[in-house]
Amino acid sequence: MFLRNLLILFVFVFLSGCGEPKLPSPFHAAEVGAKFAGADFKLTDHHGVPRTLADFRGKVVVLFFGYVHCPDVCPTTMADLAQVMTKLGRDAERVQVLFVTVDPERDTRELLSQYVPAFSPAFLGLAGDKAATEAAAKAFEVVYQKQPSKTGYNMDHSSGAFVIDQKGRVRLLAPFAQQPAWMEQDIRLLLALKGK
Repeated sequence: MFLRNLLILFVFVFLSGCGEPKLPSPFHAAEVGAKFAGADFKLTDHHGVPRTLADFRGKVVVLFFGYVHCPDVCPTTMADLAQVMTKLGRDAERVQVLFVTVDPERDTRELLSQYVPAFSPAFLGLAGDKAATEAAAKAFEVVYQKQPSKTGYNMDHSSGAFVIDQKGRVRLLAPFAQQPAWMEQDIRLLLALKGK
């Protein structure tokens, strides 16, 4: 009996020391930092300027993959992000929203320069050729595929927005239709951390 109780006590002490208790995340979006370490892109913005994540160091970046002719997910996400920027007030100057097209065949620089800033003049549209688009999507594990439609084609694609800290590290993945207030809170937390 004594040995049995001693064994139970030993097992309990051993298991209780197996790991530190994990506190709940302060973020609303999913923390995905370890999964996307080193993720980057080489694309061109709608002004014709070549861009990588390094160009936005010092800012929190919200990165969204979509396409101009998207009937629902893309305009909804972009409108939500515009609301987030309004909620941020002056802090919006420390945030950059990037829209990466997964449809470079149709989404010309001219089209992106009309579509993306219509949601907010500060937003940037990014595009590349087929290889650059595939490389950017692969880095962020975004999937997309052309689907024929009656009017031509649509693009099925991953939804959700990546939130990247001031040091260029992917930190969060916010799901489609996450409340703008939650995204605002997550961004404010990252701004307060100053890239720690």
